[in-house]
Amino acid sequence: MLVKIILLLLFFGCMVAVGLYARKSASSTTDFVLGGRSVGPWLSAFAYGTSYFSAVVFVGYAGQFGWKYGLASTWIGIGNAVLGSLIAWVVMGRRTRVMTHHLEVATMPDFFGKRYDSNVIRVVASAIAFVFLIPYTASVYNGLSRLFGMAFDIPYTVCVVTMAVLTGVYVILGGYLATAINDFIQGIIMLIGIVAVIAAVLSGQGGFMEAVRKLSEIPSDVPVSLGQQGAFASFFGTDPINLLGVIILTSLGTWGLPQMVHKFYAIKSEKAIKTGTIVSTFFAIVVSGGCYFLGGFGRLFDAEAIYNADGSVMYDAIIPQMLSTLPDILIGVVIVLVLSASMSTLSSLVLTSASTLTLDFIKGNIVKEMDDKKQLIYIRVLIVFFIVISVVLALNPPTFIAQLMGISWGALAGAFLAPFLYGLYWKGVTKAGVWASFICGVGITVSNMFFKFIASPINAGAVAMIAGLIVTPVVSLVSPKLDGSFLSKIFACYENTVSVSKKEYLKEED
Repeated sequence: MLVKIILLLLFFGCMVAVGLYARKSASSTTDFVLGGRSVGPWLSAFAYGTSYFSAVVFVGYAGQFGWKYGLASTWIGIGNAVLGSLIAWVVMGRRTRVMTHHLEVATMPDFFGKRYDSNVIRVVASAIAFVFLIPYTASVYNGLSRLFGMAFDIPYTVCVVTMAVLTGVYVILGGYLATAINDFIQGIIMLIGIVAVIAAVLSGQGGFMEAVRKLSEIPSDVPVSLGQQGAFASFFGTDPINLLGVIILTSLGTWGLPQMVHKFYAIKSEKAIKTGTIVSTFFAIVVSGGCYFLGGFGRLFDAEAIYNADGSVMYDAIIPQMLSTLPDILIGVVIVLVLSASMSTLSSLVLTSASTLTLDFIKGNIVKEMDDKKQLIYIRVLIVFFIVISVVLALNPPTFIAQLMGISWGALAGAFLAPFLYGLYWKGVTKAGVWASFICGVGITVSNMFFKFIASPINAGAVAMIAGLIVTPVVSLVSPKLDGSFLSKIFACYENTVSVSKKEYLKEED
């Protein structure tokens, strides 16, 4: 217990110290929200990766999908690395940085407002972001607190409130720069921690080959797999179709999430894009791939503690049950690992939500005149407000962690992915196309919560994203176009000439 407490105190002290250090660099709204658009390559990459993965992945997703699909759940981590990190940076990184700087926007709703010349779209996008970031934040608290309960036997409520207060302190103090620096520190902890935990868990099962052998002897209870032995140790697992839905939601979803895309806004240079692409991909392979790989062995730790009274599996208890067998020093490492993952995600969520509500909803609509100092005050107050709401929801979570996250990601990415992605590349996107995507994303996700026409909220989220990608261009082709001269000004940013050295670009000789 002493070791675990010492590790926690060191971690908390470091986070608060970074907040104090970054405070002097958060004197304006741009500095507070974007770090002055001067965040270097390593900080950008780790900020992206650590915002991507949290206790939701480590506890909720790894536990639930590792139990359902076995070792094949590792494909989710691979999808996160390739589609959610590598291709996302290549396709969106540079163009997002160039256009958002050209339009002088700091949030995704602000981008929609200026790119599509509509204040109404900006306000509605802000409301969608604020509402649907709340269940995601609650799911992070939920997952984090379950591990704390396992390690310290501390009441769930105390865990949630403590995490909320600590996150609020360093975000309010230092803004985006404090978040980015802490993300880097937390990312290093995550990389080291996940490798150590996997090695320890497999060692406790007699090593990797022995663990796989044990897993292969477990008959499947998933109807799709026909109950054969070996399904949990197979290449595609027990249910490849539903597994694909999870991969789409958790990988393609990042392309339309405000807190993820926001990282591209703050990139400093071309070097930051190149380095960020490589580092964030490597980070995702190790952390996400490692989490799902670990979760794939969950059925080897079958115990009474993971079942509800009615005999159903309590998915959020699977990973804590696996880790409860580790030595105290490793449990301490796990706590700091998941704490790092979760606090980095929480800080990103609360900063994104509060800045969006202030700059896109309140400023100019409710409060007509708002200078820079007043904007900072509003953002900091709303950070507290957002944390309080998410804590209240986390104290009485309505469903499993994975379902909470699925609802949030489905609505946000379903609504925002298509108009943001197409808006970076294609002049033909219309206002009606944007509205169609908003309606699809939110409509499919919310209606499925009540009518459950798609059994899994995860698959519903994936469907919402794909629907938006199809509906937006179709509606745009048959609806009134934006003014040509307006679009020319928007896309002029891509035509600016820059000079680069020959080591970066070889000019074709005559």
